[in-house]
Amino acid sequence: GDLPDGPFRGVPILLKDLGAGLAGQPYHLGTKLLKEHGFKLPVDTYLGQRFRDAGFVTLGKTNVPEFGILPTTEPKAYGATKNPWDTTRSAGGSSGGSAAAVASGMVAVAHANDGGGSIRIPASENGLVGLKTTRQRISEGPLLGDNMSGLTVELAVSKSVRDTAAILDAVQGSAPGDPYFAPPVERPYVEELGADPGTLRIGVWTDPITDDTAHPEVVAAANEAAELLESLGHSLEQADLSDLEGLDLYGSFLVRWGAGQAALLRQIGILIGKDVTESDVEPLTWTLAQMGLSVSAADYLGAISQHQVMGRMVAEIFESGLDLILSPTMGEPPPPLGTFDDSGPDPLAALERARLTATFCAAFNATGHPAISLPLGENDEGLPIGVQLVAAAGREDLLIRVASRLETASPWADRVAPMAG
Repeated sequence: GDLPDGPFRGVPILLKDLGAGLAGQPYHLGTKLLKEHGFKLPVDTYLGQRFRDAGFVTLGKTNVPEFGILPTTEPKAYGATKNPWDTTRSAGGSSGGSAAAVASGMVAVAHANDGGGSIRIPASENGLVGLKTTRQRISEGPLLGDNMSGLTVELAVSKSVRDTAAILDAVQGSAPGDPYFAPPVERPYVEELGADPGTLRIGVWTDPITDDTAHPEVVAAANEAAELLESLGHSLEQADLSDLEGLDLYGSFLVRWGAGQAALLRQIGILIGKDVTESDVEPLTWTLAQMGLSVSAADYLGAISQHQVMGRMVAEIFESGLDLILSPTMGEPPPPLGTFDDSGPDPLAALERARLTATFCAAFNATGHPAISLPLGENDEGLPIGVQLVAAAGREDLLIRVASRLETASPWADRVAPMAG
């Protein structure tokens, strides 16, 4: 046939309805506004092109919360995505549709992206591998340069470290016109699989820097992973991230996130030829966008500056001799559907509720460090619980090396969701 002769020739993939895509495909961002408009992508994105050149065949698009805002996938436009491990539970967000599709066995891999945990949270809730790359490891062009000044990254969710490494090899790298890019790769990521990471110093972090208390089940999963790493010869200690607490991760994140939604609504207005109004979008989206319009340019630059300070503080932790940070992926096990309801008097309450979910993830969108969620844990109900490893900037190679060793030591391939076909 006329398929490109790439490493994934003929392998089916689903593309998240946000981020990567190909010209002529529906592109709705989880909003009824673009759905009713029948909007289609006018161009191939660079990542869509790379998936196609690698041989992937797009079978369809996956569900997302409106504009990828929440860590659950329950948009009014398309309804709730259910978790194949327990259909009363959230599948996470914003890549919840992609993760549910992989966990249920529809496809082996699906495109995903991450602006506050949107790859890692669904990976955690669905028992998958989810890698958030170093900032700008993968081009977001030509539609985006550095989305919300670099909060978001693109990749996928999959069932194995091997698949994740091979996909990263196929799609990583900058494209002409990108505003900046990640450090170059020394050798293919698949060569890290099974490679000896040496003896590492790993810091365990289980106490959120937001005013939240992590659920005992996710803390237990992280501590078990620490014991496993110790048994593999690594040296474990407590990581102290308490210095980051004074920087108000949540408040500064809201400033950037709100500004991003306001800018996005403006762009959509231009695309469809009419201003977006309150009735066009969900209550949380509108509230965030209004907030984004009310913050000053100085507030926005201040929030970015705060996050860059956090980036330097985390870099300092790695510079001082720690090789990895180990944490729970989420602050809680998969919550029930309906947990993040924005229909009350204060729509922002839904996002405040999401803080616990995203507390361990969002910090590394703010700092730009690479992080991977691995399906190492489960709770008494058999629900998957992810464990997160974070490395210094540019060190996806180390994450893949350690993750592949963990996968061998504590395999998850035989753990299959009850709803998997």
